[in-house]
Amino acid sequence: MLRCLLSLVFIFSHCVLFLGAEPDKTGPAEWKAGAASAKITPEKPLRMAGYAGRKEPAEGTEQDLFAKALAVEDSKGNRAVFLTLDLIGVTEQLRADVTTQVQEQYQLSPQSLLMNASHTHCGPAYGREEAKEYYDVLVSTLVKTIGAALEKMQPARLSWSAARCSVAMNRRTPTATGYRNHPNPDGRVDHQVPVLRVDDAEGELQAVIFGYACHNTTMGFRKWLGDYAGFAQEYFEKDHPGVTALFMMGCGGDQNPYPRSELHYAHKHGRSLATSIEAALEVNQRTPLHQRVLHGPLKTAYGTVELEYLPEKKRDPWDYPVQVIQFGNDLTLVALGTEVVVDYSLRIKQELYETAGPAIWVAGYSNVYSGYIPSKRVLLEGGYEASRPYKPDVEERIIGKVLELDQQLNSQSEK
Repeated sequence: MLRCLLSLVFIFSHCVLFLGAEPDKTGPAEWKAGAASAKITPEKPLRMAGYAGRKEPAEGTEQDLFAKALAVEDSKGNRAVFLTLDLIGVTEQLRADVTTQVQEQYQLSPQSLLMNASHTHCGPAYGREEAKEYYDVLVSTLVKTIGAALEKMQPARLSWSAARCSVAMNRRTPTATGYRNHPNPDGRVDHQVPVLRVDDAEGELQAVIFGYACHNTTMGFRKWLGDYAGFAQEYFEKDHPGVTALFMMGCGGDQNPYPRSELHYAHKHGRSLATSIEAALEVNQRTPLHQRVLHGPLKTAYGTVELEYLPEKKRDPWDYPVQVIQFGNDLTLVALGTEVVVDYSLRIKQELYETAGPAIWVAGYSNVYSGYIPSKRVLLEGGYEASRPYKPDVEERIIGKVLELDQQLNSQSEK
């Protein structure tokens, strides 16, 4: 009888360990964190980014655009800042101007700043010559927002969790004449909604940064709009007064929200995503079982890999950015530049997976924006996302750099 009882206790204790445990809201806060946001809606008419067919400037605002920053610091003083933007992408010039000023003013190294754009197609074409005045204000605003987040850092606890959302659908449909841009319910997707939670020292929710892999292209009209990601942030913040919600775009190069082209769908997709954040946080669950508490040290690495085009296209190779941020052995965040297709997210999660290792989060549209980055599969299949004539080794080069940077950070832990 006693042997049976002890066996049951053993099994129960191991089940609890396997399922996870509720984040400790009473122990010491291992981190410091601060969040800040700023409106970046253009005040004057400007051309819009995303669709070349729109020649006229925006004719109004449906929803304000925002820049938001989350600053985190571990117990040893290592810092990282996540800057999310309701913009089409991050140009090389924008990143260079922001990182230079942030390093000068706040001593934050460029490798510790992750800039991610939501890829809304209802934002400004801020790189055009006639947008110079807006661009200058934008740079100043982003630098100040990062500074505000750093200044607001207070003792905090961090945790990671994830849920699912089915807004995205693959948009590559095979036909007798090639791949067409059309919803494909059988295509590859990444429906995960990763969520990094920030609680203050008293255990109260202060901020969330969440991700999803899908184009922000529900709408293409001539009004400023954050699209479904903008509404997801807006709804979550309204449901949780005082909390800052930041959206980090995933590998959505071949993903679209469906249905689309009507504003009420953007609202519905946003509500669906906001609800997924609630699910990831296990809201109203008496005992959360899936919150992965994050510990330090915080480590960052940033590098580039040369991508080459087919020789007959006579295009110069360019340096593609890859960034890796590790939260101890609990979470590894990989940030890839420009418009990567979903294959990258799925593969990197598989490549870096370890049974007792960190959770893996993969973001696209980070740090530099210059067009589509196909996987080898997409490149060979052809279609819209394969319009840039890269050499077939483009995927292997990028994955190789991810693995190299990850190992570089792992080696630091071993010393």
